[in-house]
Amino acid sequence: MKYIDEFNDPELARKLLDDIHATAVTGPWALMEVCGGQTHSIIRHGIDQLLPDTVELIHGPGCPVCVTPLEMIDKALEIASRPEVIFCSFGDMLRVPGSGRDLFRVRSEGGDVRVVYSPMDALDVARRHPDRQVVFFGIGFETTAPANAMTVHEARRLGIRNFSLLVSHVRVPPAVEAIMTAPDCRVQAFLAAGHVCSVMGIGEYPALAERFRVPIVVTGFEPLDILEGIRRTVRQLELGEHRVENAYARAVRNEGNPVALRMIEEVFEVTDRAWRGIGVIPGSGWRLAEAFADFDAERRFDVGALRTREPEVCRSGEVLQGLIKPRECEAFGSACTPRTPLGATMVSSEGACAAYYLYRRLDTLAQTTPALEEATHVG
Repeated sequence: MKYIDEFNDPELARKLLDDIHATAVTGPWALMEVCGGQTHSIIRHGIDQLLPDTVELIHGPGCPVCVTPLEMIDKALEIASRPEVIFCSFGDMLRVPGSGRDLFRVRSEGGDVRVVYSPMDALDVARRHPDRQVVFFGIGFETTAPANAMTVHEARRLGIRNFSLLVSHVRVPPAVEAIMTAPDCRVQAFLAAGHVCSVMGIGEYPALAERFRVPIVVTGFEPLDILEGIRRTVRQLELGEHRVENAYARAVRNEGNPVALRMIEEVFEVTDRAWRGIGVIPGSGWRLAEAFADFDAERRFDVGALRTREPEVCRSGEVLQGLIKPRECEAFGSACTPRTPLGATMVSSEGACAAYYLYRRLDTLAQTTPALEEATHVG
C-alpha cells in the first residue's frame, strides 16, 4: 500500500473488525496504547467504539508534552523570563500550564519566546544572535532524541557556545514496566508506538513481554494500522501467548536506526526522570552526558528545585496512567477546555483530553470518518 488513503480503506477495516469480533470470544481484554498519535487516531475514527465489548482500549502516557513534569515547565518559565535569553520551543509547549502561567504569558510579559520547527532552527538563532543566550526546550520520547542530540553535537563542533538544551527526554520501556508493576494495573497487552521503535528497535520489549506475560505489538498510526495491531494482540491473548510482534514493518526494523542510536549514546546518558501526573520512574529518561554538560541549560542557568503546584481539580495524572477516561474528570469540558486548560492533556495535539474534546466532547457517540462509516456495520 503506497498511498495514505489506502490505510483508511473501509472494506479492509470491515474485514479486520470482523476478525477481531470473531476472535475476541473470551476476555474481557484491556489493551493500552502508549502513543498520543495513536490515541487521537483511535478517538477520531471511533475505533474504540467499533470493537466488541470484550476489548477495551486504555490510553496510556504516550503524549510527550503531557508527561513533561511540572517542575521542568516551571524551569522553562524561569529561564525564558530572563532578559538575556531567547527561548525556543515547539509550538505545542507554549500553552502547557506551569504553576500559574505558561510560555505564552511569559512572552506577553516581554520574554523572547520563539516557536521553531526543529532544534537546528534554534541553533541557527544562536548563530545569528551571538550576544544572547539561546535555549531550546528539548522534550519528547525516543523519537525526538536523535535530532536534539545531533544539534548539541553540532553546536560543540561549530563552537557555538551561546546555545544550550533544556532536556526532558523520556523512554517508553521503563514506563511500561512502571505501569505493569502498579497495584491497580488492568493492562493485559500493549500497542507499542511505531515511531519510537523506528528509532530504538524492539530489543527492549521481549524481556518485558516475558516478565509480565503481556503481548506487545508494534503498531502504526492510521486506522488500518491500529486495527491490525489490535487484531494481532487479541489473537495472542486468546491463545495465551505473550510475544513481541512488529505490525509496522514498513517503518520499523527490529534493530532500529543504528545511526540515530549511536548519536543518542554519544550525547545522552540514562537517568531517572519524573513524569507529570505519574512521578519518578527509574531509568526512564536521558540527560546530557558529562562531555556535553556545557550545553545543559539547567546547569548554565542554575535552576534548582522549584516549588510546583498542580490544580487540585485536574485529574490528568489519572488519565495519563489509564485509570480514567477524560470524560470521567469533573472538570472536563467545563472548567477545563482547550482555551482554559488545567492540565497538559487538554493542551497538546497528542493529549487524550484534547482528543475527546475535539472529536467527541461530552457525548458517548462515535464520530467516524467517511472512510470508516461502513465499518460500523460489523457482522
